[in-house]
Amino acid sequence: MPGQLTRKAIASQPDWLQQVPGRVGERRLPEGARVLFTGCGTSFHAALACGPAAQALEVVLGNAPESDVLVAISHEGGTALTLEAIRSFEGETWLITGAEQSAIAKAADNVVVATPAIEESYCHTVSYTCAVAAGRALRGEDASGLAADVFRELDANPIGASEHDRFVIAGAGRDTATALEAVLKLREGAHVAAEAHQTEQLLHGHLAAVDSSVRCFVLEGEGRAAERAVDAMRALGELGCDALLVPTTHPVVDIVRFQLLTCDLADARGVDPDMIRWDEEPWDRARKAQDFMADP
Repeated sequence: MPGQLTRKAIASQPDWLQQVPGRVGERRLPEGARVLFTGCGTSFHAALACGPAAQALEVVLGNAPESDVLVAISHEGGTALTLEAIRSFEGETWLITGAEQSAIAKAADNVVVATPAIEESYCHTVSYTCAVAAGRALRGEDASGLAADVFRELDANPIGASEHDRFVIAGAGRDTATALEAVLKLREGAHVAAEAHQTEQLLHGHLAAVDSSVRCFVLEGEGRAAERAVDAMRALGELGCDALLVPTTHPVVDIVRFQLLTCDLADARGVDPDMIRWDEEPWDRARKAQDFMADP
């Protein structure tokens, strides 16, 4: 059945997340060190949810902030640019992954295997949440309650599919990674046109390309971000958008509703989210043209 691997992965999150504290153990990133997280695609969003982050290509280009420790995230451990970033970094290196033996694992000084297996769906969900939980645990956060929080989120009322052709997700601060990852899931899993915006940036010009045909989600955040989220909702209401203000608590928990929305939209549109079109032409040719996987 199309999408069964993605739904299976989403459902497995409480079990896999419960294992993360034990997998990290007593290991912690060096106290007082300048830590930078990196990755590509979903792994970059996980990096951003863990702390200060830069795209792997920016690290290779020398455009990343100065740091003492580089923490790479790569679920299968074979992303070429992430490997290049690790090899080019002069300080201590870590890898958060699902594969103990990989090209990046061999190059990194320290390896944390955050999942019990490699996720089968290419529309990565459980590997994302486990990587975020592991990265934040390495910084000293207590990750023991995340499994229960995600279980409750899986049991909550779904956002629900719709017939919209375009989607906008806005967020700021701690919600930035969630907005980016949610849009990636919608694009690769349901093949819809989705855009991520920083809340304040949405209000500065981008509204000109938004109208009543766009379904919008504004991640609430906290403090000043929450105030501006309300302002964004007011502006979207004036445009007649189907807009929802979404309360947020933690990146691991907040992404779940959008993972489920991706599957619901894919089901409604007859789309298989598992393969992210890698089994279709010309997307298979486009994938092969990138040459983005490292040699073992």
